[in-house]
Amino acid sequence: MINETTLNAIIDNAIREDVGDGDHSSQSCIPETAIGKAQLLVKEDGIIAGVEIAKKVFKKFDPEIKIESFINDGAEVKVGDIVFIVEGRTLDLLKAERLVLNIMQRMSGIATNTNVYIKKLEGLHTKVLDTRKTTPGLREIEKLAVKIGGGVNHRIGLYDMIMLKDNHIDFAGGIEKAVNSVHKYLKEKNKDLKIEVEVRDFDELNEVLKVGGIHRIMLDNFTPADTKKAVDLIAGKYETESSGGITLDTLRDYAECGVDYISVGALTHHIKSMDLSLKAI
Repeated sequence: MINETTLNAIIDNAIREDVGDGDHSSQSCIPETAIGKAQLLVKEDGIIAGVEIAKKVFKKFDPEIKIESFINDGAEVKVGDIVFIVEGRTLDLLKAERLVLNIMQRMSGIATNTNVYIKKLEGLHTKVLDTRKTTPGLREIEKLAVKIGGGVNHRIGLYDMIMLKDNHIDFAGGIEKAVNSVHKYLKEKNKDLKIEVEVRDFDELNEVLKVGGIHRIMLDNFTPADTKKAVDLIAGKYETESSGGITLDTLRDYAECGVDYISVGALTHHIKSMDLSLKAI
């Protein structure tokens, strides 16, 4: 689950953005004392995600609100399924409605999409990774959805691992200089971070293997045939990751080359939200 402080900040900011100084549409026509009941209805097959976060959203408006869950995060759902029923002040239900749907539809879309990729790799050891291609401010929610869908989180941000990509290497003056600088930096800062290096061709791969001192090699825009050759060269030395232009159609071709990970930006940035509705009972 997401760090509680981070999740509270995301929800609080979303409430400020949507509610402002009041839900005047509802307040103008519904009594403050009115009690209502609503159900979350599935209108599209997929993987449900965001149930636990939805509960926190409702309880932000009323800690005593009643929520009866029937389906948990990560479950496969079908059209017509009821995920939960919520009962409380009607005004609170209406204020929470859009935020709950925005979160759950987005997360369920990501989880569903991720699960499609996961099923493509059945029987293989390769894991599917997400990337930093996320909606600003919502990264942890979207990465949680990837996990719910069966994927694996790569780094959360720039701070939790070292990843030397083409620009780092070019600006630093080459792979050897970049890796050596990283080791010096980590020692000076007393940090223990894993190091991943991106390579664009076999010359760079051989240079990384010569320099050593890293944890994972990312093979960027390699063909499946070259990926197999690279994996054979790296075998037993470092973790391997394929990246760049890999689609659902080519995913298994790369995995069958023996790579440990395949990173797919589309898990979080090419998304169709799942169709859900929150309707009064």
